[in-house]
Amino acid sequence: MATKRIAIYPGSFDPITNGHLDVVERASRLFDEVVVAVASNSQKAGFFTPEERVSLLKQTLDGLANVRVSSFQGLTVAFAREMGATALIRGLRAVSDFEYEFQMALMNRRLDSDIETVLVMTDGEKAFLSSSVVKEVARLGGDVSGLVPEAVYTAMRNKLGS
Repeated sequence: MATKRIAIYPGSFDPITNGHLDVVERASRLFDEVVVAVASNSQKAGFFTPEERVSLLKQTLDGLANVRVSSFQGLTVAFAREMGATALIRGLRAVSDFEYEFQMALMNRRLDSDIETVLVMTDGEKAFLSSSVVKEVARLGGDVSGLVPEAVYTAMRNKLGS
């Protein structure tokens, strides 16, 4: 019997964008199970709390049977080992993402050589999306519908009181 192929897709997902969704959907076709892992950083004030991000991800990813959502603190490779994962999923939007992701992949390999990093290209139409840009546009009163899942759009509007 073959070993179950589990991958971790770590990130802050503050908020999850349609670009993130694209990467999750692609990864779910490559692995038996994908754990979307919300990183908690108590030093960083987020738009949404880690608990809100987990809830929004669960609502958004409900239709993907082999995807589950969790949160973690600490080293990603330690969480991956704990989950029995053999791969880390990282999304690439543009060439500018590559250098950072390459450095992270090398460090993670140094920390645990049994865990591979798999870089997944997002759809070209979503390459401009980032959580930072979405938050800034929303805070300035711009329309972010179509850039984030509906549940996230509603939660952002509620949080901003618009």
